Amino acid sequence: MKWFIASDIHGSAYFCEKLIERYKAEKADKILLLGDILYHGPRNDLPRGYNPKAVIGLLNELKNDILCVRGNCDTEVDQMVLHFPILADYCIITHETKVIYATHGHIFNKEHLPPLNKGDILLHGHTHIPVCEQYDNFTYINPGSVSIPKENSHHGYMIFEDGVFYWRDLDGNVINEYKI
Repeated sequence: MKWFIASDIHGSAYFCEKLIERYKAEKADKILLLGDILYHGPRNDLPRGYNPKAVIGLLNELKNDILCVRGNCDTEVDQMVLHFPILADYCIITHETKVIYATHGHIFNKEHLPPLNKGDILLHGHTHIPVCEQYDNFTYINPGSVSIPKENSHHGYMIFEDGVFYWRDLDGNVINEYKI
């Protein structure tokens, strides 16, 4: 299965449209959104093309393709307008003997670990910084942010296919990769 992984859209219709274009170009099977879908929160400036209502329409068209976890800016009110579940704190994806624990990052993160076994992967957004860090017992992976990248990182997403994570910018260029 080919997963398209993104985080932190923060209500940007401009970047959501670009994300969907890349999803279609990648011909991925499913989209995994790591939270913060509609709102920017008080710590962030408005992203380019801020229009949560347009993001609702764009994502609802793909409702059967989306798996999503709840971000710190996502609420029950958001769930009332989005036609796919967004309020789970985490989801589990397996690849062979590995567990990929996908969450937003504001509850479970590398300082407050979920239940992981040696070799498992902690996948989360929240920081807006693309990361791949290996620790003794787990690997921490972050796709960065679609709309509000931080620390001079790129607007981007990740692909997970055949045991390899690929970080890509919104032009589809591979920035980094990690094989499980």
